[in-house]
Amino acid sequence: MQGTGKNLAAVAIFFLIIASPHLINLVYAKAWTGPTEDTPRIRAMADKECIESEGWMRRNHMNLLLSWRDAALRDTDRIYVNGRGERYDISLMRTCLGCHSNREEFCDRCHEFAAVEPYCWQCHYAPEQVAKEGWR
Repeated sequence: MQGTGKNLAAVAIFFLIIASPHLINLVYAKAWTGPTEDTPRIRAMADKECIESEGWMRRNHMNLLLSWRDAALRDTDRIYVNGRGERYDISLMRTCLGCHSNREEFCDRCHEFAAVEPYCWQCHYAPEQVAKEGWR
C-alpha cells in the first residue's frame, strides 16, 4: 500500500478543484429576491391577479409577449382572452406596464438574474421613462 497518502491527497485536490465553483458560490452569492409588486396600482387592487396565474406568467410571459406582438402587428388582433375567459387589451404599455410600472424592480431584476436582455425597450418606453423624459 505504498503511495496511499499521495493518492488520497490527489483525489482530495481533484474534488476541491471540481467543487470550487460551488464553494465560491456558497461564500459570495447573494440570495435572490424576486421582483417586487410594490406599485401604487397593485397595492390599490383588491384582487392581485395578473392576466394569467403567477406560475403560468413566470414560465410563459415571453411567449405571451411574442404571440401578442404577432397578433397585434400581423393579424391586427388586439384582444387577448385568458384561461378564465377574461378579455384584455393586447398592449405592453396599457395592460402589463399599467400594473407593473416599476421596470427596474419588476422587469430588470428578473432579466438580470436570468442573464437575458429583452428587446422590448427598443420600441417601448417604461412608465418612469415617460414621466422623466416624455415621449420622444
